[in-house]
Amino acid sequence: MLETETPPMTVKRDELGNLRRKRILQIGNVTSVGLGVCLFVARGVTFDIFALSLISILFATLLAYKFITSVSTYLLLGSLSSMLFALAATGAGIFDMAMLGYPGVIIFAALLGGRTLFAGVLSFVLAQCALMTWLIMGGTITPHSPFLSWSHLVFIMVIFCVIGFGVYVLVQDIRRLMVSLQQENAKVEQNRIHIQHLAHHDPLTNLPNRILGERLFSEKLEESEQKGLQLALLFIDLDNFKPVNDALGHAAGDRFLQKISQTITDNLSVNERLIRFGGDEFIILASEIQDKSQIDSLCHNLISWCSSEFEVLQTKIVVSCSIGIAQAPYDGIKFKQLCRKADIAMYEAKRNGRNRFEYYDAKFDKESDEKFKLIQRLRPAVANGELEVYYQPLVDLASGHICSVEALVRWPQADGTVVSPHKFIPLAESSGLITPLGEWVLNESCEFCAQQHQLGNTDLTIAVNLSFAQFKDGSLPKAVAAALEKSGLTPGALELELTESILAESTNNVTQQLDYIKALGVKFAIDDFGTGYSNLNYLRTFSAHKLKIDRIFVKTLGLNKNEEPLVSGIINMAKSLGMVTVAEGIENEAALAKLIELGCNIGQGYYWSKPVRHAEIKTLLYVNRQRAKR
Repeated sequence: MLETETPPMTVKRDELGNLRRKRILQIGNVTSVGLGVCLFVARGVTFDIFALSLISILFATLLAYKFITSVSTYLLLGSLSSMLFALAATGAGIFDMAMLGYPGVIIFAALLGGRTLFAGVLSFVLAQCALMTWLIMGGTITPHSPFLSWSHLVFIMVIFCVIGFGVYVLVQDIRRLMVSLQQENAKVEQNRIHIQHLAHHDPLTNLPNRILGERLFSEKLEESEQKGLQLALLFIDLDNFKPVNDALGHAAGDRFLQKISQTITDNLSVNERLIRFGGDEFIILASEIQDKSQIDSLCHNLISWCSSEFEVLQTKIVVSCSIGIAQAPYDGIKFKQLCRKADIAMYEAKRNGRNRFEYYDAKFDKESDEKFKLIQRLRPAVANGELEVYYQPLVDLASGHICSVEALVRWPQADGTVVSPHKFIPLAESSGLITPLGEWVLNESCEFCAQQHQLGNTDLTIAVNLSFAQFKDGSLPKAVAAALEKSGLTPGALELELTESILAESTNNVTQQLDYIKALGVKFAIDDFGTGYSNLNYLRTFSAHKLKIDRIFVKTLGLNKNEEPLVSGIINMAKSLGMVTVAEGIENEAALAKLIELGCNIGQGYYWSKPVRHAEIKTLLYVNRQRAKR
């Protein structure tokens, strides 16, 4: 059986019905006691009237006890009014003391029923009075003045006691109703305040939310303007917060946000308010700013507070934060306008290395517009195959022959210019275009290398760069396997280049994908070594085939002796791990000679060739093959 919830209106009706029944029982019992007292002093017809009325009222009380409330109500009021009419008719008529009981009947009607019962009883009482007057004036009833006796006093006292009881009960009900209404009103007010609080505060951290934040912004801006001072809006985003949720769960992430927001709040001044913007993003409104040094000091403090060690679920957590700053009135006077500009500045801080702060600059908007326009052009360019794969040779330093080529994607334009990969690759990563673009480059590269094998360059390998964004949807292993199968390329001829950050930040999902690709027979190279984490642990555990030394350490090699110990150390470390070393960015004879002297295995750079198109690299490989035959 399904349980159904009783509607509130039904509950109220039941409560009113029970209260009405209770009042009938009370009035019936009190009136019965009063009539019993009257029977002891009544004589003659008066005794008969009281006796019949007592029986009728006891019966009405019995009906109420049996939950026949409606019938008992009408019987009780009818009996009382009929008794009073009979007493008055046998006494002094309209001037009889029994007429004092009619107000009590009217009060009982108001107490026991609604508008219909009250109007009915009042009309009935008025009709009885009119009938009494008509009968007396017509001579049907002859009133007679009673002589005063103790029994009359008893009758009057009984009438007053019964009426007084009815009035007391009615007043008590009204009083309880007023108290109940006051309590309900207090609850409604508390609920209103609570709802208003929820509407303006973040439920997790209890900080003001965006809605209240906009109101606080207007208030603080007005205060600052009146004093001729500035208002700063700081947009804060926590760096590396997602791994906290991924590793420890959302409950731990929520607890961490509560702790870090409390830490910041406890350290802010009276002129600074923290607002939760959403997720791991916060806003600080700093009013009454006199000079930039105040903002700088606040930002340095925020970076320090956010970098504190927090313990959550017996785990120590440390993150950092990136901060963007917009100022009113210089950058605008609208809350949403300043939020947008501070957000742009915050992303600039992230782009420049994170754990830092940046002030908004109008050039950021220009760059943002350029990026937006560029990505609108990039999407159809990827879909229509308008990009092109260039190839740069890698040379074996011992033999001088080309042993490998690196595939590098380029975006040629109709006017003959080429959009730099540094511009469109980050956009492809942030927009999700990197997945189809990466698969296309992979297919083109494998096809090219397979063709070279067929032409006789059987030892040639091809290197393809991977982006961390390509691991997000878990489709990379299938894409690699499909490219190898479609082209027929031997898996060992394909090298995938990973940056240090991919290995250092890799989750279990990334590790599983790398293991799957490695199981296919594909080799890996660590790209741009020395510019990232440079952690020996992941080099040892990952067992990559090649280690590529970044160009910044190579371009001045042979000219600047300060770079020589570092490059020598990298080469020796790679040898100890059984890895082949590749030096990027070789542009002169001095760097080449020094790398050969240090024992580097492979070189890459403009000294031999810049990245070139498909036709040009084919020519270079043909010449290289002919030279190798001699």
